[in-house]
Amino acid sequence: MPVKILMVCLGNICRSPLAEGILASKLPQDKFIVDSAGTGNYHIGRQPDQRSILVAQKNGLDITHQKARQFSSKDFDEFDYIYVMDSSNYDNVIELAKSEAHKAKVDMILNHLFPGENVDVPDPYYGLQNGFDMVYEMLDETCTILAQKLQEKHT
Repeated sequence: MPVKILMVCLGNICRSPLAEGILASKLPQDKFIVDSAGTGNYHIGRQPDQRSILVAQKNGLDITHQKARQFSSKDFDEFDYIYVMDSSNYDNVIELAKSEAHKAKVDMILNHLFPGENVDVPDPYYGLQNGFDMVYEMLDETCTILAQKLQEKHT
């Protein structure tokens, strides 16, 4: 049975779709499933933000097949790991947890790059295109470390 990983941000159109695409590209698809969701319901059913699509394409990834969905408490049972992009997402996800086991699945994604520091991935939505480039680079770096850890543990 594949290991299931969920990436979570606010609207599921900027950061978490990039994190999903980046991590999925670094893991064997027969052993890992990567998905994403948003804590908000603003963009359900929509493709990622065009700027996320462009930065992914520039780096050789296609995320156009992704559709935004909202995080739900059922995701705790469905996924083995839940990585959130910022402290607000963390609080919103933890609020839906029904047990300590659920809470133990949740972590800030940049804790793989900055252990224990709970650093936020900045939301590039209201910024310029270079904000998306910066977010891509951060996520790429942390997903490289995360992919290595996951493969060591599960393969």
